[in-house]
Amino acid sequence: MVLRVAQQTIYGSIIQRNNASLARLMETNLQSSTQKRINAPSDDPNGAAMVLQTRCDISQLAQYKSNIASATGWLQQSDSALTSVSTLITTIKGYAEQGATGSVTDENRGEIASAVRQYFQQLISQANTTYDGNALYAGQKVGSEAFSQSLSMNSNDTTFDAAVAANGGFTISGDAESTLLVQFTDTNTPPGFTYSSDGGATWKAGTYNAPPSGTSQELNLGGVTMQISDAALAATTVSADHADTDGTWMWIRPTAVYNGNTNDTVSVVNTALPATNVVGSAAGNFSANVAVRIDDNNAFTNGTTFGFSYSTDGGRSWVTGNTSGTVANPPGSVSLPVPGGNLTLTTGGDSLAVGNQFFIQPSTADITVAISPTDKVVVNGVGKDIFGGIYNNQAVTFEGSVDANLFETVGKLVGYLETNNQQGCQDALDQLTASQNHLLTVAASVGARENRVTAAGTMVDTLAENSDSSLSKVEDADLTALITRLAQQELAYQAVLKSSSTVMNLSLVSYI
Repeated sequence: MVLRVAQQTIYGSIIQRNNASLARLMETNLQSSTQKRINAPSDDPNGAAMVLQTRCDISQLAQYKSNIASATGWLQQSDSALTSVSTLITTIKGYAEQGATGSVTDENRGEIASAVRQYFQQLISQANTTYDGNALYAGQKVGSEAFSQSLSMNSNDTTFDAAVAANGGFTISGDAESTLLVQFTDTNTPPGFTYSSDGGATWKAGTYNAPPSGTSQELNLGGVTMQISDAALAATTVSADHADTDGTWMWIRPTAVYNGNTNDTVSVVNTALPATNVVGSAAGNFSANVAVRIDDNNAFTNGTTFGFSYSTDGGRSWVTGNTSGTVANPPGSVSLPVPGGNLTLTTGGDSLAVGNQFFIQPSTADITVAISPTDKVVVNGVGKDIFGGIYNNQAVTFEGSVDANLFETVGKLVGYLETNNQQGCQDALDQLTASQNHLLTVAASVGARENRVTAAGTMVDTLAENSDSSLSKVEDADLTALITRLAQQELAYQAVLKSSSTVMNLSLVSYI
């Protein structure tokens, strides 16, 4: 059977084959230009998916590297600041030793006091250290200074101190260039007092301003005022002789007030209010928010229990089948064990209903940075937990004692030096040792976190190298094979063009 091949068929076939040869050549040329085997998902669908995932991993590791650099900066700055503070404490301890020596004169203690005041201000400056414009020791309030200088009071009378603490403490307003020494002189209501601003060399009769309330008084100390309760003033004892240590004495001297936030407070929100008049409070160490859902109706009947569920992921999943403690009535309260501590519910007369929810919300002062796929590190600090000072109008305590409170200790030392109190200087010297030991413990924690960051950096670098290698194996072209194939396809295309031109010139018309 004879078939007739039309010229149009010949031309179409030739063009189709030319285009196919050219397409292969262009694809190889693109790979040669990019040196990538995969330039589009169609080149290798499975390989393209691996490339995208690996690039995502590389991008994530690059962010970890950036986080590590930032964390290193924060921690190194903190390490430097704490080292400087420890050095300052050592210097101040030397002055305290001089002040505690019996052979030092009043004038000498005054000179030492001037130097220690300057070091006190330098301590505040170090506690307000910043990194990249962010306060290191203000918790999450990084835009403001962690501490500000203020005035506080200490006394020589433990009975008076207890009465002050039990009746709302005290508030001091104003400023003074030197320590104010206050002594009570009679048993009137309120008691009379005198004060000195030159270390006891001269004394002035004190006066009271108009009472700020029916249960407190305001002492006028010549530019400084002190508000204190009547009950605390009633606990003072009297001495008419300024030369001895009898009676109640107050030293109003410098301190530092913490302005940042803390990890100490935990709030509870009742989402059923005002329908359910039940108050919640929480105690424990909560690392995240906890949602609690009531699963049984309960009227706070004495001796009963009820079921509840809790969630630590914002309500996405719930741990069910939990049972409350036994209701105590009165006062109509019950404890619910949850991760991190306990939620205590106290009724104001209403009952609990199925579906009522309570949210435990701990305050957060830590700034946490992810430094690897499996590790995070806290880069800041809570200043009051490091340097002490005053917070919420109270001296910060460490394990129930103010001995390790650096700002209060140095402030007291300034007061004792400026009032020529040898025994007070000795007491402050002992407390400075406790403050320095606490600071060194904090510095060790910072150093340990620096080591973690360094180790994480090494691990992330290794992961990044492995990811780059994996990406190259999947995505990169074999240059030797690519160049060989490119030469072959160039030669093939040239041959196709030459043969095509020869065939296309053949026609029966040429032989007629």
